[in-house]
Amino acid sequence: MMQDAAASLYWCRVAHERLLPFRHTFNYRVFSLLLDIDRLPEIAANSRLLRHNRFGMVSFHDRDHGPRDGTALRPWVEAVLARDGLQEAGARIRIFCFPRLFGYVFNPLSVFFCYDAEERLRAVLYEVKNTFGDQHGYLIEVPLRNSGPTIEQSAEKRFHVSPFLPLAGQYRFRLLPPGEKIGIGITQLSSSGAVQLLATQTGRREALTDHSLLKALIRHPLMTVKVIAGIHWEALQLWRKGAAFFRWTAPPRDAVSTGRPAKTTE
Repeated sequence: MMQDAAASLYWCRVAHERLLPFRHTFNYRVFSLLLDIDRLPEIAANSRLLRHNRFGMVSFHDRDHGPRDGTALRPWVEAVLARDGLQEAGARIRIFCFPRLFGYVFNPLSVFFCYDAEERLRAVLYEVKNTFGDQHGYLIEVPLRNSGPTIEQSAEKRFHVSPFLPLAGQYRFRLLPPGEKIGIGITQLSSSGAVQLLATQTGRREALTDHSLLKALIRHPLMTVKVIAGIHWEALQLWRKGAAFFRWTAPPRDAVSTGRPAKTTE
């Protein structure tokens, strides 16, 4: 269970391994923030470096997530939870994502962790973006009967992410919810069940303070630019290796689709 903290910083490593039709790997270091969406003004007010909905060296903008129109995130997440009968999961909602650095961010994956009144993780909303400016979410329940620390979930792929991977397929998620450590693993399967891609983000927690934010800025001053530049660089490498190209497909009409809980493991 996540300790009671409005905001945390995670030092992370991101790794991707493509297996089909050839092997291609890359990894890099980043930092991410875990923020209580109800306490964003408070978090920013207590920091000299972090800004909420305004420009700063480090900032979080509501319009980068959810409906992407600048409105508060809670009503949108609550509506998504209610659609699937998961109202109890809205007692506390935290978002795990990259912040803006000097006004810019690209989040390939943001994750909303949704807890009930007893601080039990009850649902996870994976928010996926592509470089075409599109976004789609996958909401998956965490059943109460699951008591292990590692959560396994799955969802049919419904959103075009990489032009070098087909739309048809399935995601399998393996999640270590945020605590002193965090772990997000995504396996992408083809329509025939073959493993196409393995992606992970793992990290360790540090309290979010001006000191830790300054340290993150010194270590990763161009992180958000590096993320988008790295995506295009790896795309170029895939193209040079002869990867098949799949045309862009419009995102589904529903902003969020429903996945399936699997199990938890000790």
